[in-house]
Amino acid sequence: TTLTPSIQEAKRWLRQAKSDLQAAHNDIRCCCPNWVLFKVHQVLEKALVAAVLCHDEAFEAPVGLVGLAQWLESVEPKLRGLAEKVEWLHGCGMDGEATQYPSYHPFPIIPSEAFHSVDEEEVLKQVQGVLGRLQDHVGRM
Repeated sequence: TTLTPSIQEAKRWLRQAKSDLQAAHNDIRCCCPNWVLFKVHQVLEKALVAAVLCHDEAFEAPVGLVGLAQWLESVEPKLRGLAEKVEWLHGCGMDGEATQYPSYHPFPIIPSEAFHSVDEEEVLKQVQGVLGRLQDHVGRM
């Protein structure tokens, strides 16, 4: 589906990102850090897309969360440091696939067993900060 850049469409994507963040909060301390990380990935993806949709050149934006963050930094200097945060979250295990599929882990580990050392609260705090920055960016447009 091709998205048409617009502030209204950006706000729609942000609403879903906020809903996904609430869903991630609901999973904290429920012995499913892989779901927290997956939902954080969803939050970030939708928030980054929302920010990109504020720009007429949105069709030029690359694929991938780090790529989107770098592109946004290049068109909006106030977002400097965004890609670094996205990379930090990736380093914590945030991913759309490794959190879901056993083939991303050495046998016999499955995703629900692979992320027990993650600090869920810190991950949510960081993604909340990124979401806030991207919301401000959309609000300034």
